[in-house]
Amino acid sequence: MDRLLRLSDRLSDVGGVLSGVMICAGVCLVAAEIVVRTFFSSTLYITEEYSGYLMAALTFVALGYTLRHKGHIRMTFLHHVLKGRSRLVLEMICLAVGFSFLLLLTWVTGRFFLDTLASGTRSMQISETPLAIPQFFLPVGAFIMMVQFAAEFMRTLAAFRSGQVIEEEEPSELGR
Repeated sequence: MDRLLRLSDRLSDVGGVLSGVMICAGVCLVAAEIVVRTFFSSTLYITEEYSGYLMAALTFVALGYTLRHKGHIRMTFLHHVLKGRSRLVLEMICLAVGFSFLLLLTWVTGRFFLDTLASGTRSMQISETPLAIPQFFLPVGAFIMMVQFAAEFMRTLAAFRSGQVIEEEEPSELGR
């Protein structure tokens, strides 16, 4: 089980690093567009399109990393009311629901990607980018988050079985 947990954490870390690279690529693309417009009175033509692709892709591939580091918005009313093992049970139910949703999302986005790949759909922009390229990151990101949900469920189940209690989380400097 530890091996699977380490693998899921590494996969989420790869998604986090990849999203950081995509952010940097988007910033460089926008900066290049600014330079080209300012000094050459021209345009790159692809900046808006590719920035959108990068934003969607980085959002999806960072989902698992964000879940691992508890960065997603959470509704914690019941979490604060419940104590001890009942809090762990609630956490496992929430993780199971999240896993189920991500299983469905992975399947749907995977089918979407495969349909686009099979049909050879291209963007209507000047670049005529094959849409399968940016859509590839949708099922990949959903899969990474699904695996991370499974890992978090296994951690919580192990805590439940060992009798450990999740302590009240201290709010971070971000106010979470």
